[in-house]
Amino acid sequence: MDKTNAMRLLDAKKIKYESYTYSPTITDGEEVAKMLGEDARAVFKTLVTVSDKNEHFVFCVPVCSSLDLKKAAKAAGAKSVAMIRQRDLEPLTGYIHGGCSPVGMKKRFRTFLDESAREHDAIYVSAGKVGMQMKVSPADLASYVNGVFCPLASEAEDAR
Repeated sequence: MDKTNAMRLLDAKKIKYESYTYSPTITDGEEVAKMLGEDARAVFKTLVTVSDKNEHFVFCVPVCSSLDLKKAAKAAGAKSVAMIRQRDLEPLTGYIHGGCSPVGMKKRFRTFLDESAREHDAIYVSAGKVGMQMKVSPADLASYVNGVFCPLASEAEDAR
């Protein structure tokens, strides 16, 4: 299996990870978790936002959750944040939708991980290519990306 840039960067820092591949036609995070035989709470998606002051932030939340934009803004110290437009993702990060890893973006952005990541010995994040995941210790990942653990995920199905 070819290594992605994200894997090479972790290798260079001697950070342990395991890599997994699955069909790139599977784009739903919960389906990816099923393919990996893992609990969806241990498989994280990487989301990129822009603030009211045009700052970019990266958030990692379980695939079975949504990013709570109010919690995200609070964590980043911004008045508000919004998801970036999909067409802006690759020019900004070097990654395409469905293959965005918190490791190895074109530029380092402030990165936040949902606090639930600490409940797991290892979590899965994109390896930087659609159809590839890396299993890594949340502490090692946070250390590498200078990530902060905080509450980010929306509560399960709010009563509306």
